[in-house]
Amino acid sequence: MPLFVHLLGLAVFAMGTSEFMLSGLVPGLARELGVSIPAAGQLTSAFAVGMIVGAPLMAALSLRWPRRRALLAFLAVFMLVHVLGAVTTSFELLLVTRVVGALANAGFLAVALSAAAGLVAPDAKGRATAVLLGGVTAACVVGVPAGALLGQAWGWRSAFWAVALVSAPAFAAILRAVPDSPAVHARGGGARVEFGALRDRRLLVTLLLGALVNGATFCAYTYLAPVVTDVAGMDPAWVPVVLALFGVGSFAGVTAAARVADVRPARLLVLGGAALLAGWVAFALAAGNPVATVVLVLVQGTLAFAVGSTLISRVLYTAVDAPTLGGAFATAAFNVGAALGPWLGGLAIAAGHGFRSPLWVSALLVAPALALLIRRQDGMNSQDADSPGS
Repeated sequence: MPLFVHLLGLAVFAMGTSEFMLSGLVPGLARELGVSIPAAGQLTSAFAVGMIVGAPLMAALSLRWPRRRALLAFLAVFMLVHVLGAVTTSFELLLVTRVVGALANAGFLAVALSAAAGLVAPDAKGRATAVLLGGVTAACVVGVPAGALLGQAWGWRSAFWAVALVSAPAFAAILRAVPDSPAVHARGGGARVEFGALRDRRLLVTLLLGALVNGATFCAYTYLAPVVTDVAGMDPAWVPVVLALFGVGSFAGVTAAARVADVRPARLLVLGGAALLAGWVAFALAAGNPVATVVLVLVQGTLAFAVGSTLISRVLYTAVDAPTLGGAFATAAFNVGAALGPWLGGLAIAAGHGFRSPLWVSALLVAPALALLIRRQDGMNSQDADSPGS
């Protein structure tokens, strides 16, 4: 895999850390800025909305830019808003920086996915996707806990400074190592042409599958803490351990799926989807057992990201008429799931169904996805037969 793909993964690691790190910083941030914890929680919602809106919008705007220039511009804005967030005393301004940071994050990820897929061998899109998503999973395993520790030791602002500092070497490395290329628009493409790819039913179905699977993943992930403490009856000290195990599983899933996603995607998606559905049902039934909880968190993290990363690579394979916006479509669809899943899980809890209910919601989201995967398996196989490396 070319070096520049790993450099893009480093930047994605910094951005993934920023996206998830507020879970450990909200109490201190709320105290210092004089807002309630629910109000501080809006910072997370603002980031998610920025990712959903920003992916297609920023990628469309970048069509007139060479890819390296687009990547550097998005990363520079991302770094600057984190510096501003680290020094501001205004909650309102901090909220704005989260939205702008999410727009830059979404634009960078969309262009990075497309650049990586377009500059590697035709049969290596799955492996390139795995490297980039490895940055997100590494953020869950290392970046988010590190941000929480920094927040406890030196305050929440130190985590914002750390994200900006980690992004700096990635910026320098991209400037030197990522090959430049003409703007997509200059090569005869454009937003209208690329958005026209959304008429492809296969692409729309794949995006829907991504939203459903990711919705299930983040529905369960968001409410793991009360599952651990209130359902499994474990000590609160186990919560960061369980979250880290989920991150380890996600990294393992992305890594394991990397090569299979390029050569046997249909088999991986159908078998992985069936195992994922069975796992959510088993987790919902066995969540009262601490040992089962620990084991299933690791297993489900692995399965969820193996299936999810494969679906992202399928978007890139299918969106041949949208070489830049294909990554944007995938980013937006998966963030729709990341926003929808926790909301549905919250509704289930608010309706009085208890803290197991998000696990059942996750199963209900994966079930129609599995049915769609089984229905389109033959079509996917025939498509893959024409793909290099199949």
